[in-house]
Amino acid sequence: MGVKLKFGILILEGPYQHQSSDSAYNFAIAALEKGHEVSGVFLYNDGVNNATSFGDPPQDDRNVQEKWSKLAQEKGIDIVVCIAAGKRRGLIDDNLIKGTRISGLGQLTDLAISTDRLVTFGD
Repeated sequence: MGVKLKFGILILEGPYQHQSSDSAYNFAIAALEKGHEVSGVFLYNDGVNNATSFGDPPQDDRNVQEKWSKLAQEKGIDIVVCIAAGKRRGLIDDNLIKGTRISGLGQLTDLAISTDRLVTFGD
């Protein structure tokens, strides 16, 4: 492999009304499989809905929150929920999926500074 890159991922859309979360997840998996590093994922605006534990999709549907939770726990990826966006949507520590945490926009700044590329998914 050539150059190993450090990626940060920013997700701005929720899990079921937009393709952004699925695309971001697939990007993260592909980057890891190619030997790159995913330093973190920051959930902002409606993207915070990717971390809610309230989701219970039908059995024949994909479970986006479960996919992110497993990725965080198995690969040690830091998934951060923006506190302001989360509070606006009723998300607090008690109702987040495992492997995620709440923090402020400073975490997004740190992620952007510490990675080679910050890839944004959503509008």
